[in-house]
Amino acid sequence: MRDDEITGLSATALSEAIHDGRTSCVRVMTAYLDRIDRLNPAINAIVSLRGRDALLAEAAECDAELVSGKSRGWMHGMPIAIKDLCEVKGIRCTYGSPIFADFVPDKDEVMVERIRAAGAIIIGKTNTPEQGLGSQSYNPVHGVTRNPYDLTKTVGGSSGGAAAALSAHLLPVADGGDQMGSLRNPAAFNNVVGFRPSFGRVPSSLKPENFLGQLSVLGPMGRTVRDVAALLSTQAGYDPRDPLSLPTEDLTPREGRDFSGARIAWLGDLCGYLPFELGVLDLCRATLPVFEKIGCTVENLVPDFDMADVWRSWTTLRSWLTASGMRDNYDDPAKRARMKPEIIWEIERGLDMTAREVHFASKRRSAWYQYLLTVFDSYDYLILPAAQVFPFDAETHWPKEIAGRTMDTYHRWMEVVIPASMAGLPVAAMPAGFGDNGLPAGIQIIGRPRADKAVLEMALAYEAATDWLDRRPTI
Repeated sequence: MRDDEITGLSATALSEAIHDGRTSCVRVMTAYLDRIDRLNPAINAIVSLRGRDALLAEAAECDAELVSGKSRGWMHGMPIAIKDLCEVKGIRCTYGSPIFADFVPDKDEVMVERIRAAGAIIIGKTNTPEQGLGSQSYNPVHGVTRNPYDLTKTVGGSSGGAAAALSAHLLPVADGGDQMGSLRNPAAFNNVVGFRPSFGRVPSSLKPENFLGQLSVLGPMGRTVRDVAALLSTQAGYDPRDPLSLPTEDLTPREGRDFSGARIAWLGDLCGYLPFELGVLDLCRATLPVFEKIGCTVENLVPDFDMADVWRSWTTLRSWLTASGMRDNYDDPAKRARMKPEIIWEIERGLDMTAREVHFASKRRSAWYQYLLTVFDSYDYLILPAAQVFPFDAETHWPKEIAGRTMDTYHRWMEVVIPASMAGLPVAAMPAGFGDNGLPAGIQIIGRPRADKAVLEMALAYEAATDWLDRRPTI
């Protein structure tokens, strides 16, 4: 197989090619490393890349195991880079922060343990915003990650390096995390698939606090829904180190599921509540006939809920959790001087929160969840855009206005992801096509609580009815 054939395969197809002997693990590693050497300097998606000799030696070991009849799993000999907010034993984990520029973990996050056990070879990390805050992947340690569709544009974040690496075929599959759209916004900006699982679906073993941080999740990204589902099945399942992790279950989506009669609610701009860059909303709305084509009924829905209240509750909880998790560094003046302004703003805001304010925000979050349960009495899925803007200039930290409306915080411009995050719902971020500017956009397919498999099945049907994932950037 030629190098471009190898790197062009989906992750599941690559697994099949390795296991049936059409290619070797050494050939796969060589093809990917050569492509990274050629393209990554312009994109800056992969960081802390390990040495070629060590990686090829590991790939050779994988080949020898296959010859002896042993396979570690579906990812046997497959290269992967882990998001630089997730700890990997022996590989620098900077969190995009100069405070952690030299930190080398001595243990793996549970998700990384599972990826290793499935046979993957970890080649390095993927770039991210500083401490994961802000959907723009730049930081003072590794610099800016650039969009393969237009190197002057951002890739989003915080899983921006992962999404760009997938889009440029520098990786076959990638992990990510999502608190405020960090799997969904980069998927939209890079024309790939991102999946935010239900809260607790993918356990975490290295949390400093196990019970309160219920906004963030870990999950998969890929170039196909099938790849995303395969990685999710590897990541997911109960682990006693995470007391809120969900039981292990079969998450493999059924292909060819009949969606006749399925009901979909299109939330659009929430009846004018959210501003959108010209062209984004129309592009996302144009995907609705795809769902009708596969048998669904699509209706407009205006939520009977104060969406500004959802935002206020979100920002209270986010600032409080940020302050709780980062206060030790903030309290050190030398470390605080090395934090970007947005982090300091979040921490200082969170430090001013009272217990009563946090509890009230949690009550409003619960009310939003209860309201959505009534919506799902009538609808099977909800559809929202995955981003409110097209990829913007990579040198711009965040959009200050959208459609003439001023953004009052560094993350207000991505408010469209908050409804699903606040309810802990499973979401597939899928491509919506390209604007007149040649830049990609995406939609969110949102499912009922813990209906991860059903969301993947809808995403699989949507993928089969479109061809946007076949479009690749020219770099």
